[in-house]
Parts: sequence; C-alpha cells; structure tokens
Amino acid sequence: MERELLYQKIYNDLLEGIRTKRFPEGSRLPSEKELAEQYNVSRITSKKALEMLADRNYITRKPGKGSYVLDLTGMENEKQLNPLPERKDNGGKGLIGVVFDSFGPIFGCEMVGGIERECRKQNFHMILKCTYGNREEETKALEELISLGVEGILLMCVQGEHYNEYVLKLSLENFPIVLVDREMAGLPIPCVTTDNFQAAKDLVNLLIEKGHKNICFLSHPIIQTSSVSARFSGYLDSLLEHGLKTGEDMWLRNLGSSLPRLDEDEEGEDEDGKRIEDFIRAHPEATGFFTLDETLGITVYKILCRMGLEKEKEIVFFDGIDENYDPNPMFSHVKQGEYLIGVMAVKYLRDRMKGREVPKKYCVPYEIVRSKETR
Repeated sequence: MERELLYQKIYNDLLEGIRTKRFPEGSRLPSEKELAEQYNVSRITSKKALEMLADRNYITRKPGKGSYVLDLTGMENEKQLNPLPERKDNGGKGLIGVVFDSFGPIFGCEMVGGIERECRKQNFHMILKCTYGNREEETKALEELISLGVEGILLMCVQGEHYNEYVLKLSLENFPIVLVDREMAGLPIPCVTTDNFQAAKDLVNLLIEKGHKNICFLSHPIIQTSSVSARFSGYLDSLLEHGLKTGEDMWLRNLGSSLPRLDEDEEGEDEDGKRIEDFIRAHPEATGFFTLDETLGITVYKILCRMGLEKEKEIVFFDGIDENYDPNPMFSHVKQGEYLIGVMAVKYLRDRMKGREVPKKYCVPYEIVRSKETR
C-alpha cells in the first residue's frame, strides 16, 4: 500500500471533517499544537496541513486566535472538496533531507555512502544539500527541505559561535532531526559521531610513546558546534596524565577552517601559512604536532619541508586516505567509522520519525592508523 505522508493525512482528515460538517462554517479547527499532539507529529507538520487548507480557501487563519472554516457553499458541486490524491513520492518511499557542511574524499564521502545505502534498506529517498560553512545557506536548505515535505533531516551543522535559530525552532517543535559528526550541546537532538575525546587522547599517547615531550596543538577556533573542543580536551588529558607541560603558547587555535567554503579566500590561506611557519620557528623545542585534520596536517608538513625540518618533527591528525588506497601511510591518524556513522544516523532518524526514543549520543568505533615508521 502506498505510504501517506503525515501532513497529507492531517489535511485529508480535517477536510473530511469539513465535508461532513463535523467542522461547520465558522467553527474553529484544532490548533497546530493540538494536532501535533493528536497525530504525534511536529508542529511543523501540523502547520503545513493547516496552511494547505488556507491556501485552498477552505479555512482562514487568524494570528493569535486560530483557524476557522470558511463558507464553502457550492464548492462540493465543483468537486473542490476532494482530498489530496495520495502522494506516491517516487514509489511510495519516505523522503528525508541530508544537510552537510561539506564533504570530500578525506572526510565525508564514505558517510554519504553509508547514508545512501541505509536509505535504500529503509525505503527512503534522500535529498542532499551542502552549505559550505554558510549559515544563511543552511537556513535556506532546511526551509526548502521542509517545504518539499521531508519527514526528517540529517544535519552536519555549520560551525559557529551561535546555533542556527531555525534549527532551534525545529528542535523545539520536535521535528525529527539527527546530527552527524557534530553535537549541539544543550539541545535535545541526538547525534551520531566519534568519541573525539578518547580518539585524540589515543593519538597523543602514540606520540608520547615515541618519545615526544613537546607537542603542539593546531586547529581552527574552538566553537560550540564542532568536535574541536573534544579533541583539544583529549590532547590536554593525555599530556596531563603523562606529566608533560603545555600552555597557550603551544596552541595555535584560530586558523581558518580547512573545510571548503562558498567564499574561498586565498589570502587567508597564505596568512595561515605564514602564521604556522612563525609558530614553528617560535617553538624549536616542539617535535610533535597534533593538527585537527589531514588538510591542516599536510599544510604543516609542507611548511616543515620548506624549512628542512620534516625529518625532525612528527605530525598526527584526524582522518586521512583509507588504508586500502594507502598501505604505507606517512602519518599516524584517526580513521573514523564514517560509513557506520551514516548508517546509524539513518536508523536513528527512522526511529525518531516513528516517535521512538533514541540515545542522545552514539559513538561509532574508530581506528588509530599508524604511520609506516611506527609499525
């Protein structure tokens, strides 16, 4: 049997009530909140059903007062009171939205693959949109997906000092959302991610085991909606456990983000390169560098090569080319379980769409890939 969308069911039920005079002319329909509770859906869904009735001139919506049935005399003879035809939605499949900050071969492609594969199993269609770190693009993407009737959204949120207000709105209205990779602390939105704290700690432990005692940390700014904070905490915890000193002078934490952006800034990249080189010169005692990701790690490595220091220093980071393609990696790194993150995120979203409770956070296993020199 074809799958009826939730807002479509509410629309048709209300329209049937109007046709049978259960809701006569001038009567007030249930509110968005009442419908959301009755059908166990978000207010976004119930609002869409009411707005569709208003668009077809079956009801009028009065701000602060409610929705009221209009005089529909003669409309039934014109067959204008027929319910919406059941939406097949490309074969009767459910429709979900996927909004990513960005993705590429180093990080994200496998995750998208896991999402797509699990969507096939769950009989979902997916619409993928990328925001490239732009908050306005994120809001636009979410609004477009809602207007298209998606029943749930997977979100890799844009990093920033403050949360997106539209995401907050969706969360408050209990619209099914599952975060991937990045948590939004303080919000009741489930997240499927990596244990960034422990993975970072394991990576720094590896450097310490090899004899490194002065280890620097390089990243873009630590902000609420990213995993940077957890990785930095893991770095600190490892050093403290081993009785090694560190301090702000050993951290370079305000570099430009390594993710692709809509407004590429080559001057900003050049400035970051100069700052990294100056940082390395200012810390001749540093032999280990823990960078946020491979892109930043390779940047540091190129600068070390230019300075003739690449054999004296060691770099570790998160993510990297899969070992299937690089059996002799130059750098030790964290290999996140991207594919499984994608699979589990879809499963969690499915459960949320059905009104089931899911854990606030699920950490997918990771692997520490050792460089060819440390095997």
